[in-house]
Amino acid sequence: MKLGVFTCLLSNLPLEKALDYFQSLGIQMVEIGCGGTPGNAHADPDVLLNDEDARNRFSRAIRQHGMEISALSCHGNPIHPQKEIAAAYDKNIRDAVLLAEKLGLHQINTFSGCPGDCEHSLHPNWVTCPWPDDFTEVLRWQWEKVLIPYWKELVSFAKQHGVNKIALELHPGFCVYNTESLLKLRDAVGEEIGANLDPSHLIWQGMDPVAVIKRLGDAIFHFHAKDTRIDAYNTAVNGVLDTKHYSDELHRSWIFRSVGYGNDLLYWKDIISALRMVGYDYAISIEHEDSLMSQNEGLTKAVEFLKQVITVEKVGDMWWA
Repeated sequence: MKLGVFTCLLSNLPLEKALDYFQSLGIQMVEIGCGGTPGNAHADPDVLLNDEDARNRFSRAIRQHGMEISALSCHGNPIHPQKEIAAAYDKNIRDAVLLAEKLGLHQINTFSGCPGDCEHSLHPNWVTCPWPDDFTEVLRWQWEKVLIPYWKELVSFAKQHGVNKIALELHPGFCVYNTESLLKLRDAVGEEIGANLDPSHLIWQGMDPVAVIKRLGDAIFHFHAKDTRIDAYNTAVNGVLDTKHYSDELHRSWIFRSVGYGNDLLYWKDIISALRMVGYDYAISIEHEDSLMSQNEGLTKAVEFLKQVITVEKVGDMWWA
C-alpha cells in the first residue's frame, strides 16, 4: 500500500508547490481533481488535453517528486435532472477519461449521480425508504430508465479509451451510497464499476467498514482515508440523518474528522488489515475535510497516524507454519 492524498486540499497552491509540501510529508501517490466538485486547479483538461508540452510538464513534476497518480477525480452528478447541469458533469467525466488515456492511467473516481423522480424534475430525489409506494416506483424508474443506461454507455466510452476502472464513491445523496447499491450497479453494468471506498460515509450510516471491505473484495478500486466522529448524545436525540450545516459541529449528529480523531488506531488497523485480506494493495488517499483543523494540521496528523497503520511490505512465506 502507498500513502496518498487528494490534492484538492491545496487547490490554493500551484501544483509544484503542493507537491513540494506533500513530498516533505512522505506522500507517495496523488489523487488529482480534474473537474466537478474537486475543481481542476492542478489538472485542467482544457489545457492538458490540448497542449502536449503542458501535459509533459505536468507528468514530469509528479515524477520528479517521486510520486504516482492514483486516480483522476471528477466528482459530480452526470444524471442531474436539469440537463445543462448533467451535461457539464458528464463532460467532466469524459474529459477525465480522455486525460487518463493521455497520461497512461486506467482509473477515474467519481459519483454515480442521482436523477429526479421523473422526466420533468428540477432537483435530484434521493430515495431512502420503500413506502409510500411512490418511492419504490421512483426508485425503479431511476435505475431502469436513467442510472443503468447512463453507466452502460459511459463504461463503453471509457473502455474505448483504456479506462477500465470507474471508482464510485459510496455517498448518501446519490443512487450508489452503500454496499448493496454499488454491487447492484456493478452487476447491471460490468466489472468496470467499482468502489472508491471512503469509510467516513459508511460510519455515519451505521455501516462497519471492515464488513463492507470483506463483502466488496476486488470491487474496491481506490480508498479514501477519512474519518467520522459520531456524537452519541445528538444522535440519540435526532438520529444520523442530519441536515444541519457542516459548520454546526456542536449540534450535529456526526462530523468528518481526520483519521484517528473519529476512531482509534485499532479500528484503523482492522480496516487496513481487511483491505490486505481482500487483496487491495494500492493508494490510501487522505481526504481532509475536518472542519476543526487547518489544512496543515489535519493533513500532518493524518499522515502521522496512517504511517502507524499502513502495511507496506510484501507478505513472505509463513516461516512459522
